[in-house]
Amino acid sequence: MKAVTDVESKLRQDITPASDAVPLFGPVASELMRYLASIAMTAAATVVAVGVDTKVAIPNLSLVFVVPVIIAGVSLGLGPSLCSAILGALAFNFFLTEPRYSLAVDDAANIWAIGLLFVVGVIVSGVAFTSRQRATEAALLKRQTTVLQVYSRDVVAAGNTKAILSLTTKTLAALFQVPAVVMLVSGDRVVSLEQAGDVEPREAELEAARSSLATGTVMRGDVYPNLAARFDFWPVQTAEGPKAVVGLAFDPDERPAAPDTLVNIVVRVLALVLERQHARVGRNARPAS
Repeated sequence: MKAVTDVESKLRQDITPASDAVPLFGPVASELMRYLASIAMTAAATVVAVGVDTKVAIPNLSLVFVVPVIIAGVSLGLGPSLCSAILGALAFNFFLTEPRYSLAVDDAANIWAIGLLFVVGVIVSGVAFTSRQRATEAALLKRQTTVLQVYSRDVVAAGNTKAILSLTTKTLAALFQVPAVVMLVSGDRVVSLEQAGDVEPREAELEAARSSLATGTVMRGDVYPNLAARFDFWPVQTAEGPKAVVGLAFDPDERPAAPDTLVNIVVRVLALVLERQHARVGRNARPAS
């Protein structure tokens, strides 16, 4: 059991979502807070620009409004960043172009300046958001690689089948941040089951798992003929000994586009370890000559 305890400790930070990923007051309030933050930053930029304009004439003062666009794109997302771009163009028009305190524009040059500010804001929003997305994807890939490395090392050292299944379940849960289950099947009977998360397999899921193993194919939950199943199941085929099935309970609205690559890595490692464990048990069971 020490191996299971060790790997659970190592994976705990990956199984539990990061605190900054948890909405402060729920999803709707979190979305509202991000937009309010972008509005507040644009308002601050407006105060700075107006204050500077009253003291000294500075060309290209409109670039002050690009700053909140960049910050919003990197830290708040594309929507708030575009919001800052639009509000920045309007604020520049209202406070810094003639006639002041009106959205009317007398000088054609100012129309170009306002339009250019908006276009620059939109471009910067896209670039900042794309950079943020790539950084997030790189961090996710690094985390997944670390989880798989820890799993590959510790599952080989696991001393019994229960520890192997438990390690595999925790690893799947850490990789996808969803409830996971691993079942050891002998014939038509589930002989061992390990799960992570609060979604317990029902009879519909058990039937889908048996079908996945019998056909050697992936069975998707909430898809015909497994409409009542909440788990996606992948078969773990072994040359000798009991076979296994791994399942993940994805949210239908947040199902990853291609989870099979990561799951198949875990499945192949699990199959090899189960075969080795079966051979080890068989050797130990032989009478001494």
